[in-house]
Amino acid sequence: MILEIAQIDVKPGMEAEFETGIRQASEIFRAAKGCVSFNVRRSVEKPQRYRLLIEWETLEAHTQDFTGSQAWKDYRAIVSPCFEAPPSVEHTELVLQAF
Repeated sequence: MILEIAQIDVKPGMEAEFETGIRQASEIFRAAKGCVSFNVRRSVEKPQRYRLLIEWETLEAHTQDFTGSQAWKDYRAIVSPCFEAPPSVEHTELVLQAF
């Protein structure tokens, strides 16, 4: 099951700063129980939009195991400032959509 976590619009010229934070967070996601892969994709329609995608063994692995874990708290601590940072991020939409 693939879960889209968020869509993040990054300000032009701030991509490298944003991608550094996401790389740090990806190590936490990859270590989480049930996580198969973590991917960041740029939108074709809107190049400044990044889509954060995680593949889980099951959706239950995400909702029951991960969101209450220390790994989730660590992830949020790393990426939350990046989501909210006025210098690099224009807009963040948390999605939490499975497909």
